[in-house]
Amino acid sequence: MGKYLIEASYTVEGVKGVMKAGGSARKAAAKELVESVGGTMEAFYFGFGKTDAYVLCDVPDAASIVALSMAVNASGMVTGRVVPLITSEEIDAAAKKTVKYRVPGA
Repeated sequence: MGKYLIEASYTVEGVKGVMKAGGSARKAAAKELVESVGGTMEAFYFGFGKTDAYVLCDVPDAASIVALSMAVNASGMVTGRVVPLITSEEIDAAAKKTVKYRVPGA
Protein backbone atom coordinates (compact mmCIF):
# COMPACT_ATOMS: atom_id res chain seq x y z
CA MET A 1 0.00 0.00 0.00
CA GLY A 2 1.12 3.51 -0.72
CA LYS A 3 0.73 6.41 1.69
CA TYR A 4 -0.76 9.64 0.38
CA LEU A 5 -1.57 13.11 1.62
CA ILE A 6 -4.72 14.53 0.07
CA GLU A 7 -5.06 18.31 0.20
CA ALA A 8 -8.62 19.46 -0.43
CA SER A 9 -9.97 22.94 -1.12
CA TYR A 10 -13.73 23.47 -1.05
CA THR A 11 -15.61 25.58 -3.57
CA VAL A 12 -18.21 28.01 -2.26
CA GLU A 13 -20.86 25.30 -2.59
CA GLY A 14 -18.57 22.82 -0.85
CA VAL A 15 -18.11 25.16 2.11
CA LYS A 16 -21.89 25.56 2.33
CA GLY A 17 -22.15 21.76 2.51
CA VAL A 18 -19.61 21.60 5.33
CA MET A 19 -21.44 24.34 7.20
CA LYS A 20 -24.74 22.50 6.81
CA ALA A 21 -23.59 18.98 7.77
CA GLY A 22 -20.58 19.79 9.95
CA GLY A 23 -16.95 18.75 10.06
CA SER A 24 -17.59 15.30 11.53
CA ALA A 25 -19.79 14.44 8.55
CA ARG A 26 -16.96 15.45 6.16
CA LYS A 27 -14.50 13.31 8.10
CA ALA A 28 -16.87 10.34 7.91
CA ALA A 29 -17.39 10.91 4.17
CA ALA A 30 -13.62 11.01 3.60
CA LYS A 31 -13.18 7.76 5.55
CA GLU A 32 -15.91 6.10 3.49
CA LEU A 33 -14.32 7.39 0.27
CA VAL A 34 -10.88 6.02 1.13
CA GLU A 35 -12.30 2.68 2.27
CA SER A 36 -14.32 2.39 -0.96
CA VAL A 37 -11.05 1.94 -2.90
CA GLY A 38 -9.65 -0.54 -0.38
CA GLY A 39 -7.68 1.96 1.66
CA THR A 40 -7.54 3.15 5.24
CA MET A 41 -7.67 6.72 6.53
CA GLU A 42 -5.02 7.49 9.14
CA ALA A 43 -5.93 11.11 9.84
CA PHE A 44 -8.27 13.92 8.77
CA TYR A 45 -7.68 17.56 9.66
CA PHE A 46 -9.22 20.85 8.67
CA GLY A 47 -7.02 23.85 8.01
CA PHE A 48 -7.56 27.36 6.76
CA GLY A 49 -5.97 29.29 3.99
CA LYS A 50 -5.43 27.74 0.58
CA THR A 51 -6.14 24.18 1.79
CA ASP A 52 -9.32 23.43 3.72
CA ALA A 53 -8.74 19.77 4.62
CA TYR A 54 -5.88 17.30 4.85
CA VAL A 55 -6.37 13.54 4.63
CA LEU A 56 -3.59 11.08 5.36
CA CYS A 57 -4.34 7.64 3.97
CA ASP A 58 -2.99 4.31 2.75
CA VAL A 59 -4.30 3.16 -0.64
CA PRO A 60 -3.51 -0.13 -2.42
CA ASP A 61 -2.23 1.22 -5.75
CA ALA A 62 -1.94 4.17 -8.12
CA ALA A 63 -5.15 3.32 -9.98
CA SER A 64 -7.11 3.45 -6.71
CA ILE A 65 -5.79 6.86 -5.65
CA VAL A 66 -6.38 8.25 -9.16
CA ALA A 67 -9.97 6.92 -9.13
CA LEU A 68 -10.51 8.54 -5.73
CA SER A 69 -9.05 11.84 -6.94
CA MET A 70 -11.14 11.87 -10.12
CA ALA A 71 -14.35 11.21 -8.17
CA VAL A 72 -13.63 14.08 -5.76
CA ASN A 73 -12.61 16.56 -8.45
CA ALA A 74 -15.53 15.60 -10.73
CA SER A 75 -17.97 16.55 -7.96
CA GLY A 76 -17.27 20.23 -8.59
CA MET A 77 -17.50 20.87 -4.83
CA VAL A 78 -13.86 20.21 -4.03
CA THR A 79 -10.55 20.50 -5.79
CA GLY A 80 -7.88 18.19 -4.55
CA ARG A 81 -4.21 17.53 -4.79
CA VAL A 82 -2.67 14.16 -4.02
CA VAL A 83 0.88 14.00 -2.67
CA PRO A 84 2.52 10.55 -2.68
CA LEU A 85 4.53 10.11 0.52
CA ILE A 86 7.84 8.28 0.29
CA THR A 87 9.59 6.52 3.15
CA SER A 88 13.21 7.10 4.05
CA GLU A 89 13.91 3.48 3.08
CA GLU A 90 12.51 4.11 -0.40
CA ILE A 91 14.77 7.15 -0.73
CA ASP A 92 17.75 5.01 0.35
CA ALA A 93 16.90 2.46 -2.37
CA ALA A 94 16.49 5.22 -4.97
CA ALA A 95 19.82 6.76 -4.04
CA LYS A 96 21.55 3.43 -4.78
CA LYS A 97 20.17 3.18 -8.32
CA THR A 98 22.28 4.12 -11.31
CA VAL A 99 20.50 6.52 -13.63
CA LYS A 100 21.63 7.74 -17.05
CA TYR A 101 20.68 11.38 -17.55
CA ARG A 102 21.80 13.98 -20.04
CA VAL A 103 21.16 17.63 -19.20
CA PRO A 104 19.26 19.72 -21.75
CA GLY A 105 21.52 21.10 -24.44
CA ALA A 106 24.37 18.68 -23.73
